[in-house]
Amino acid sequence: MQIKHLWQQDSNHPDNASNLAAIQQWWASLASQEISWRQRLIPENGEIEQINWEPQRFDEVFLLNQPQLRGITLYWLKPATEGERNITPYKLELDTLAQHLYIYPQNQRGVIIRVGLPEIQYQTLQLKNAEIALGANLMLIRDKGQKIEIKVPLSSEALSRLRKQLSLIKE
Repeated sequence: MQIKHLWQQDSNHPDNASNLAAIQQWWASLASQEISWRQRLIPENGEIEQINWEPQRFDEVFLLNQPQLRGITLYWLKPATEGERNITPYKLELDTLAQHLYIYPQNQRGVIIRVGLPEIQYQTLQLKNAEIALGANLMLIRDKGQKIEIKVPLSSEALSRLRKQLSLIKE
């Protein structure tokens, strides 16, 4: 299974058409799903890897309705707005592993848009004086000062992986 699909306008690459078909199928699969829409400026040096995709003020999360790819133009409906929306890209990149589509709009060459399923936001707990107990099928982590107790049931496979990971830690 191919992880990245790249389509570029006017490209002679032999996979260009099949990559566009894969992108079209993925885009259509987002119908009636909540998506994350993030738009960023492309750095002057062109290094996309430097872009900070952490949530920012104007990012949107909304229900994507009737996503279609007609020709090379992406179409969709957005709740609470009138009419069909669209973007014609000069380049599309689909990362199937991360489930993100990177859109490079023709009319805004210095902009990149990332569309995908919203990321899970994890709550982080920081324990100051953690006590850890490991049993046959349970790991117990406790911070008496904060009155927090975390019980983690472990299968024999998970316990084996944990022991292996702990053995790799060097003091």
